[in-house]
Amino acid sequence: MCNGEGEYACHNNQCICQCADDYPQCNCPITDIQIMENTLLVMSESWAASYKDFENSDEFKSFLKRLPSTHFLPISSVHLLWGSDWDLQARYRLLQSSLEIQQLKIQRTARKLFSLSVRCLHNPSHQMPRERSVMQWLNRVQSFLYCNENGFWGTFLESQKACVCHTGATLCQRPIPCVIGGNNSCAMCSLANISQCGSCNKGYKLYRGRCEPQNVDSERSEQFISFETDLDFQDLELKYLLQKMDSRLYIHTTFISNEIRLETFFDPRWRKRMSLTLKSNKNRMDYLHMIIGLSMKICQMRNSSIDPMFFVYVNPFSGSHSEGWSMPFGEHGYPRWEKVRLQNSQCFNWTLLLGNRWKTFFETVHIYLRSRAKIPTGLRNDTGQGPVDLADPNKRQIYIKISDIQVFGYSLRFNADLLRSAVQQVNQSYTQGTQFYSSSSVMLLLLDIRDRINRLAPPSAPGKPQLDLFSCMLKHRLKLNNSEMIRVNHALDMYSTEILKQSDHLTAKLC
Repeated sequence: MCNGEGEYACHNNQCICQCADDYPQCNCPITDIQIMENTLLVMSESWAASYKDFENSDEFKSFLKRLPSTHFLPISSVHLLWGSDWDLQARYRLLQSSLEIQQLKIQRTARKLFSLSVRCLHNPSHQMPRERSVMQWLNRVQSFLYCNENGFWGTFLESQKACVCHTGATLCQRPIPCVIGGNNSCAMCSLANISQCGSCNKGYKLYRGRCEPQNVDSERSEQFISFETDLDFQDLELKYLLQKMDSRLYIHTTFISNEIRLETFFDPRWRKRMSLTLKSNKNRMDYLHMIIGLSMKICQMRNSSIDPMFFVYVNPFSGSHSEGWSMPFGEHGYPRWEKVRLQNSQCFNWTLLLGNRWKTFFETVHIYLRSRAKIPTGLRNDTGQGPVDLADPNKRQIYIKISDIQVFGYSLRFNADLLRSAVQQVNQSYTQGTQFYSSSSVMLLLLDIRDRINRLAPPSAPGKPQLDLFSCMLKHRLKLNNSEMIRVNHALDMYSTEILKQSDHLTAKLC
């Protein structure tokens, strides 16, 4: 019989359907197609049932029970245990054989279905089932372990150490145990809370349930540099002392300038340079110095329209001017100058409060002064040097004088000889090609000192590395040459990345 609009006719001993012009698919075997589609549906259900039978098998259940629950199992560990369970592997091979037979039947039925459907307007929709890979099975095992709670199911994501619950709720996730392994992994999990560490491996310490790189004993570190002092005040107390200009925070420095003098009026419209220096790398080798504030007392002539602007460069451990960094006033959270007018005078206190957050090492402070006021074209040829004519009322209003300038901070005891011996030990081992990893205590000590020194570097722009103050100290206070500095830093970087498994120490060169 013909399907649709068509006539059954015989010609040359052959009977076929002659279809109408507007309905060419009159000979489509609709009934056979429906039967094959139902057959494929049953085969797909049988395919899924094979997976379910494998998961319900004694071999698979026994494998899940034998998996250790005292620590987290990454997919690599599950793979190792999966391959070493011979009973499970034998059952898994039976599953693969069954799926191969089913796949051949599904392919034959699908080919027949699509060959029949060529003559039909009806387009069958069927997706061939794919065999679950070993990696998918391993992830399935992780999901059984960590995403099967409160009657809810989920899929485990190892990269995020979290479950994606199928119901949309977050009730399927079990407490995920701690990671056992080397370096920053745990040595064992906590008996009270399996998700936290109970102990850590060598070179790491336990902190709030996690393993972090072990710091050097503070008492030993203090033998090299006394980072902790009696003048290390809290921020509010420190700000109060700076505002009161407490004498305990005074650091004696030498004022140097070939362009201006204190208590003398001058024309600030051109670049002026001043320096406050300690020169302690020559005279006071036993100290490093911290700057926590800077103040200047500036007096102006009456009706002055000039507002000076300062550029401040800091040399952390002496050296040339090119080895100093510029204070980024108002950038990346860095403080600005605070200007306060003194009572009944034309003088102002200019104060820069760095505090504990922005305190840093200093040996020399270079101050460049320029005016914010624009210079008229007719005065640009005037050098601004020479005697000051205060009798001319048109000129004297631009003049200012600096009455006082002071650095605030404190000094840290510094044992250069002891630190130099530790650095040379690393340098010598690195030069001789010996295994410098064996001196782990020295490496940890220098890594801690480098981190604490570079942590006092000025703020950098987002995405930019911090300045390398540690190398400046090696160069100017320990008198190492460039090749020695490179070897020491390279040895510390290798120990940090290869032994401690920490990220690379990226810094910007200053010295």
